[in-house]
Amino acid sequence: MRILLVEDDPDLGPAIARALRHEHCAVDLIADGVDAGHLGDTEHYDAAVLDLGLPGKDGVTVLREWRAAGRVLPVLVLTARDAWSDKVAGFKAGADDFLTKPFRIEELTMRLRALVRRSAGHAATRIECGPLAFETQTGQFELDGLPLRLTALEWRVLSALMLAKGIVIERLDLLERVYEGDTDTDSNSLEVIVGRLRKKIGARLIQTVRGRGYMLGDGPS
Repeated sequence: MRILLVEDDPDLGPAIARALRHEHCAVDLIADGVDAGHLGDTEHYDAAVLDLGLPGKDGVTVLREWRAAGRVLPVLVLTARDAWSDKVAGFKAGADDFLTKPFRIEELTMRLRALVRRSAGHAATRIECGPLAFETQTGQFELDGLPLRLTALEWRVLSALMLAKGIVIERLDLLERVYEGDTDTDSNSLEVIVGRLRKKIGARLIQTVRGRGYMLGDGPS
C-alpha cells in the first residue's frame, strides 16, 4: 500500500510514518495542505491519512477539493477536535473514517487496511487465490496454510495484486504503489520483485499481460 500521510505535528507525523513503514507500507509524509492537495490530485495512493488542522489549507478544504475533482481514494481523517460539528464537516467533505487524537497506531493501521480492502471491493478480511491467502487485517500472507515471508517491496507488490485479483494492474500503476515519491527506481526493479515472488509462490499465480502489466490469477500463465 502507498499512503499519503498529511500531518504537520513534527513528532506525530514521523512516528506514524515509521509505524506504517514497519507494516511494509510506502508513505509520503506531507505537512502542508497546499502540497497535500497537489499530491492527491497527481499521484496514485491507496489511501490518505489527513489531519484537519493544517497550514496553508485546512484538511476539510483539501478533502472537499479532492472529491469535487473526482478523487475517490479512501481518506481517514485525524483531528484533535472532538466536537461533533467538526466530524460532520469532515464527513460532508467526503471522509471515509474518523480518528480522534490521541489514538493507538495499531488502530490507525487496522482502519487503513479495512478502508483499502473495502475500496477494492472485498467484504471479507481474508482473500484467497489458489494456494495463496491474504489476511488483510493482519497483513499476513499464507501459502498452502503456512506463513509466507516477504520483503517490504515484495509485500507491497503482492498485496496490490491480491486486492485486485483477476484484474490487470498496469506496470506504472504498480510501480507507484510500491515506491515512495522521493525514491529513485531502476527500470527493471519491478520485474526483479515479480521474479522473486514467482520463486516464492509459484510461477503460474502472477501472470504477465504483455504491453500492460501483471495480474494475479490461479489459471495457466
